[in-house]
Amino acid sequence: MDTARLFQSGRSQAVRLPKEYRFAGTEVVVQHFGNGVLLLPVDDPWQTLETALSSFEPGFVMTREQPAAQVRAEITA
Repeated sequence: MDTARLFQSGRSQAVRLPKEYRFAGTEVVVQHFGNGVLLLPVDDPWQTLETALSSFEPGFVMTREQPAAQVRAEITA
C-alpha cells in the first residue's frame, strides 16, 4: 500500500501525493467517509465510480435475493 506525506500549509493540512497519483487541474472534490477522505477529480467525479464498477467480474451480483419478511407475534411485557 502506497503512502502520502501530510504537512501544514498555513492553517490547513495538505497531502503530498506520489507522482503516480497526481490529478490534472488545480482542484479536487473532497468527500469524508468515516475516518478516511476520498479525493476525486472535479471535472468528472463519477468516472472513478464507473471505472471501479466495471472492474467487477461478469456475473457479479450487485443485489441479493431477500426472503419474505417473517410475520411474528408481538412481544408483550
